Amino acid sequence: MRSAPDFRFETELIEAGLCRIAGVDEVGRGPLAGPVTAAAVILNPDAIPEGLNDSKQLGVRRREALAAQLHQTAQVSIAHVSVVDIEALNILGAAQKAMALAVSGLSAPACHALIDGNRVPADLPCPATPLVKGDTRSLSIAAASIVAKVARDRIMVDLAQQHPGYGWESNMGYPTAVHLRALQDLGITPHHRRSFAPVRNIL
Repeated sequence: MRSAPDFRFETELIEAGLCRIAGVDEVGRGPLAGPVTAAAVILNPDAIPEGLNDSKQLGVRRREALAAQLHQTAQVSIAHVSVVDIEALNILGAAQKAMALAVSGLSAPACHALIDGNRVPADLPCPATPLVKGDTRSLSIAAASIVAKVARDRIMVDLAQQHPGYGWESNMGYPTAVHLRALQDLGITPHHRRSFAPVRNIL
């Protein structure tokens, strides 16, 4: 049985005297199009929305509802890194940049960050702890995963209006059969990541 994330990592840091703990996560490494997006979320320990979990474990409506609650009850910062930067930095570098920008954008600076994954981004404005599978272990990281996913999905739905036929409103830029077929039939848009193999092969 899959365990749910909890607040124990945050509690340990708060008890050590660190008052603002940011959970940080990114989405959008795998798509062929669109930005990579990260969020940093500092939960209010007295107003944590019920049902926070890894965004991949939640349906669209639940994610949307939780994201709205988080924007009301928590400190939230979102950062997008464009396709231009993804091509310049590579996708790992772009994801790390997005996370650092999200933490830097918090209205009150974080005392410590909990980062999803096995590495701490460079240029982070505070000390941090990486947590592998952090979105399933830490409520703050789960919150960040939800906020980032909802924000990026909205961008892809908007881009789908401008570039119909690729299915971005449902595949969010991931390499589904519809998307790959559209690449062959319709060609490459300015929002495609040209260094990614399915796009590069068409070029």
